[in-house]
Amino acid sequence: MDKTSPVHAPMSQFAVAGDELMIGGEPVSRLAARVGTPFYAYDRGLLSKRVAELRQALPAAVKLHYAMKANPMPALVAHMAGRVDGIDVASAGELKVALDAGAEPAEISFAGPGKREAELSAAVAAGILVNLESFREIGLLAGISQQLGLPARVAVRVNPDFELKASGMKMGGGPKQFGIDAEAVPQALAEIGKAGLAFEGFHLFAGSQNLKPEAIVEAQQKSFELALRLAQDAPAPVKVLNLGGGFGIPYFAGETRLDIAPIGANLAQLAERAKTALPQAELVIELGRYLVGEAGVYVTRVLDRKVSRGQVFLVCDGGLNHHLAASGNFGQVIRKNYPVAIGNKMDATAREIASVVGPLCTPLDLLADRMELAPAEPGDLVVVFQSGAYGASASPQAFLSHPPVAEILVG
Repeated sequence: MDKTSPVHAPMSQFAVAGDELMIGGEPVSRLAARVGTPFYAYDRGLLSKRVAELRQALPAAVKLHYAMKANPMPALVAHMAGRVDGIDVASAGELKVALDAGAEPAEISFAGPGKREAELSAAVAAGILVNLESFREIGLLAGISQQLGLPARVAVRVNPDFELKASGMKMGGGPKQFGIDAEAVPQALAEIGKAGLAFEGFHLFAGSQNLKPEAIVEAQQKSFELALRLAQDAPAPVKVLNLGGGFGIPYFAGETRLDIAPIGANLAQLAERAKTALPQAELVIELGRYLVGEAGVYVTRVLDRKVSRGQVFLVCDGGLNHHLAASGNFGQVIRKNYPVAIGNKMDATAREIASVVGPLCTPLDLLADRMELAPAEPGDLVVVFQSGAYGASASPQAFLSHPPVAEILVG
């Protein structure tokens, strides 16, 4: 391997003991024996630690919400619900999980560009906050509110007139399916008032997976200023201002961890300004990947070791059907390797260049492309780090009808 090549950020969040990766205090081989492979494992301690670190970095006045689309595993959502201030859902299915997990309906919000009428009805009946994404939803909610005798709690999701620089996925700015264009929001606010809906605030989400704190700070500042302007046309005082998230984690070689200190300092300034500019408003940060991504691993067992024209292939019992993102088919323009290790040979000094592939009949089923790994044989366990977000639920598990992946919460 070229010594000048960039390397992955150290995956030091998990301990190593007796040559094995420890997840939630248990050796990876023991977990594999307990649940079978392939599986995802999420560490309770690391989840709690990340929330605690954020609490320390963010001002107390800013509420922390978990965007459960990142990982909707019910046990994990229940764990997070007891530690964050609210849950953000993106479907009626997620809403049921959040309510079953014990989340307070008053602190649940619902976003998504294509909400079905039945989903909106369920949201109003549950008493949660609906982030409006279109004029259609205003009309539907007016009828539902009248039918249920309960005014819908609403916030306007704004498609801002700027983008979050250096973000992995831009969720706002320019033409987007998300939210109502900023220039059309005054009209939407007028219709909300006429419809008698319970207006509560604004939701702005400029982008995701950003590792540049200065870009996140700029987006938060611009979002705050935009909300101040829009609030002048609001039918009621702003009670909640959701500034989105965008906090990234390092997946690929050469990436470094996000410095959240300047983000916390900026939010403290915005919270202070809000005391006078939006005196009834609570500021909210909505995070998914940043809260859970680094607390999870994907584990798959080597079935076969093949050498094809000098290249080593470790053929495993799971692949892109369980972990689409690691295969590069979840938005990567140029495929890059996630951090990967042989979980039961963590202390091995011998190294080789190998590719990790799954059992599917497609060349896209690639979890690691010519990576430096400990030499592995059938029976060894391949671990893909940074796998706590957008894993099992974001993968085509029915593809080629292989068995589904297991998920466990440990520690």
